[in-house]
Amino acid sequence: MWWPPWLAWAAGAGRPAPLCGSGGLCRAPLGPNASHPAPGHCPRQRGAAELCAWPLSSESLLDTFPVDATQENYVCNVRNCIFSIVYPTPFKSRVRLVAVSKEVLENILDLDISVKGTSDFLQFVSGGKVILGSVPLAHRYGGHQFGSWAGQLGDGRAHLIRVYTNRHGERWELQLKGSGKTLYSRNGDGRAALRSSVREFLCSEAMHYLGIPTSRAASLVVGDDDVWRDQFYNGNIKKERGAIVLCLAKSWFHIGSLEILAHSGELDLQRRLLDFVIQEHFPSIAMNDSNRYLEFFSTVVSETANLIALWMSVGFAHGVCNTDNFSLLSITIAYGPFGFMESYDPNFVPNTSDDERRYKIGNQANVGLFNLSKLLQALKPLLDPRQKQLTASQILEGYGERYYIRFTELFKNKLGLLGENEDDNYLIAFLLKFMEDTKADFTMTFQQLSEITEDQLKELHIPEEFWALQDLGKHKFFSEWVTMYLLRLNRNKGDSDTKRRTRMTTVNPRYILRNWMAESAVQKANLNDFSEVQLLQQILQHPFQGQQAAEKAGYSLRPPAWAKDLKAVHPERNLNEREK
Repeated sequence: MWWPPWLAWAAGAGRPAPLCGSGGLCRAPLGPNASHPAPGHCPRQRGAAELCAWPLSSESLLDTFPVDATQENYVCNVRNCIFSIVYPTPFKSRVRLVAVSKEVLENILDLDISVKGTSDFLQFVSGGKVILGSVPLAHRYGGHQFGSWAGQLGDGRAHLIRVYTNRHGERWELQLKGSGKTLYSRNGDGRAALRSSVREFLCSEAMHYLGIPTSRAASLVVGDDDVWRDQFYNGNIKKERGAIVLCLAKSWFHIGSLEILAHSGELDLQRRLLDFVIQEHFPSIAMNDSNRYLEFFSTVVSETANLIALWMSVGFAHGVCNTDNFSLLSITIAYGPFGFMESYDPNFVPNTSDDERRYKIGNQANVGLFNLSKLLQALKPLLDPRQKQLTASQILEGYGERYYIRFTELFKNKLGLLGENEDDNYLIAFLLKFMEDTKADFTMTFQQLSEITEDQLKELHIPEEFWALQDLGKHKFFSEWVTMYLLRLNRNKGDSDTKRRTRMTTVNPRYILRNWMAESAVQKANLNDFSEVQLLQQILQHPFQGQQAAEKAGYSLRPPAWAKDLKAVHPERNLNEREK
């Protein structure tokens, strides 16, 4: 086989064995466009039952960017590169495939679901073997963590293993998480606990079906290797099981990808990375436009405002909104100590380690502004004085208005409001304040408003099954809000109560990945019972529809008492490591 001269060492001994030919996998074609196989190579096709028909490549990244020349996998600071070549470290124990996303396999990766039963697939998604010609990469980046510059960070437990262009012409980057140490692991062990991996697998898929831009998850593999975690930083170190998730995104580049280059003065490389991102993912921006970086920044500002407004519309708190967790494509990435808010509380913090409550749900929009200001700071060396002083700052100043407009639009939809009315913002704020005062459930308040009739509201007759509205109804001003709400609904032109309820049920989910649901699935998974992982995966594919299995499991009932104080912890913060 052919290797670029500077990659010759990567084919040496000590790497995971390659899969090829008789094993059902074949070498990905080498060339400038690996999505179009060269003569004699396996063709791309829909529903491939073997990985042989799966042409993958990381060459678009390798041909574009320099890689770190370090040939050993030890923690160190590197310069003048975007990636380091690091191979996954397979589990020593037996591995087991416990969940897959059929939709990701078939509609994104062009694979037939039957491929999940093959040994090759298990080896591939567990990091046990690599496709011949594959060059696994770990991304070098920096970032602001909890408001402070953290210096060099990087993929400490993740390997970008391939790039795939599917039959729809979509380019996807495949990344293993929990697949072993890299040059960027710092004090970490490079592993992911089963607990955090179950949560990531379920939530990334759940967010997709909620209509929120997100990375995706293709598979969840569990091993019996031990990982040690001090989950609550109380000195109580516990043994947990390791797991690996195969995640996908159209790009894993984020604000921290640019920050490290700006801080290190690697401006030529920063320009090359930025141009690559624009050319691959921002087709509306002309590459010969002298203002292309401003256009890029404007788009990221707008789409970030949209993303955070979408988070708020479903009560999602990311938990660790560091700049290295904010995608340049404005998708949700890095599912760590996230949480869906239950009782409405703008101070809700799902992360046990966020002592200062910096990333509370009510502060996410402000943190978005902070992160965008750091993106602008990283871009400034590439802008001329006029662009720096006027246009770029004006773009950033418009973030607040863009967020406010989108937030209002989403919550009007959640309330079934049509058209414009100057009192709409007050109506929304009034409701949220009542929800805070009564600790009403965020998700089910809106969902039950979607089901209750206007006649029932007029009579203030709240059926027993509408438990969230019953809680809200305890507020002394509830009847006044109902009167305002009904008057506003009457101003909807060409509307009816049936249309209003139908419309609202399409935007107000009945099921979300509540912390207690994820915890229940994790506890069973630790006992090798993955039935609830699979049940939740199935239920959360249809979050807006009532489902018998979900009702039987109590997923739309009041959260159990034991779940009240459940918190999450950052999955990479293990033992003495206090950074991402």
